Amino acid sequence: MAELRSRRSNLAVPGSNPRFLEKAKGLPADQVFLDLEDAVAPLAKPGARKNIVAALNEGGWGGRIRTVRVNDWTTEWTYRDVVEVVEGAGAELDCIMLPKVADAAQVAALDLLLTQIEKANGLEVGRIGIEAQIETAQGLINVNEIAFASPRIETIIFGPADFMASINMKSLVVGALHPDYPGDPFHHILMTILMAARARGVQAIDGPFLQVRDVDAFREVAKRSAVLGFDGKWVLHPGQIDAANEIYAPSQADYDHAELILDAYDWYTSEAGGKKGSAMLGDEMIDEASRKMALVIAGKGRAAGMSRTSSFTPPES
Repeated sequence: MAELRSRRSNLAVPGSNPRFLEKAKGLPADQVFLDLEDAVAPLAKPGARKNIVAALNEGGWGGRIRTVRVNDWTTEWTYRDVVEVVEGAGAELDCIMLPKVADAAQVAALDLLLTQIEKANGLEVGRIGIEAQIETAQGLINVNEIAFASPRIETIIFGPADFMASINMKSLVVGALHPDYPGDPFHHILMTILMAARARGVQAIDGPFLQVRDVDAFREVAKRSAVLGFDGKWVLHPGQIDAANEIYAPSQADYDHAELILDAYDWYTSEAGGKKGSAMLGDEMIDEASRKMALVIAGKGRAAGMSRTSSFTPPES
C-alpha cells in the first residue's frame, strides 16, 4: 500500500468562486477539493473549469492534497471537466473525484480517459488518483467492485444527501441522527463503505454535515465515523476544519502508546530482547496482533504530523 496521506479534513470549495479558491490556500485542511458539481450552477460550469485550472497552476497549496470533483457520468459535463482540468493543470493535480458512482464501469471509464490525457500531454501515467463517491443505493450495492475497479482508487466517500434521497429517507437533516430511529440510520452504510475501502487498502471518507455553524453537532456526527475507523470527513465551512483534524487524528496519549508498542515489540522479538512472540509492556501483554493495531494508530498520527512525547527504554537484564 502507498504511504498514508492524511485526509482528516476534506474542504469543499466551489470552482465558480475565485475568492473562495484563493482563501482555501490558507486554511489548515488536509485536502481541498475544487468542485465542479453540486456547488456550481449549470451555466457557471465552463467558467468554473477555467477558475480551477488557474488556481491550481498559481500554486500556493502547500502540502494539501489537491482534488477536483467533476460531474457524474450521467451528465453532459463530465468529459469536458476531465479534459479541460487535466490538460490545463494535470501536473498540479493529485486526484479526480467522481460523484454518484453507480458501478465499476464508471470508474474504469474515468481511468481510461485519464490515461489517454496523460499520454497525450506527457504526464506520468497513473499518477492522478480517483476518489469514488457513493451516493445511491446502486452504488452501495456495487461498492466492493467499485473499490477494485482501478489501481488509481485512493478513497471511497459517503455522499449522504443524495443517498438519503436515493433511498427515500424521511429526513432533511443531512448526516444527523433521526429522533424517531432508535440507533444510527447510517451505520450499515458507513460500515459497508469502510469494509470495501479496507479490503482494497484505501481510505474511507465520511460526507458533509450541512448545519455548518453548529460545530458541536458536527463533532458528534464526526466522532461516530471516526470511531468506526474512517480516515476523515468533508468540511463545508472553515469552522469545521479544526474539529475534523482533531477527531480523525489519534489523541496524543494513544499515538504515544502505539509508538511504544511498536518499539517494544521490535525489541522483544529481537535477539537482544529474547526473541519473544509476546511480552509485557507495563501491565499490558503485547504480541503480533497488538503490533498490527498499533501500526494503524501510529500511521494516522505520523500522517497527521504528530510528534512523540515518550520513548521506549528496554528493561535492564
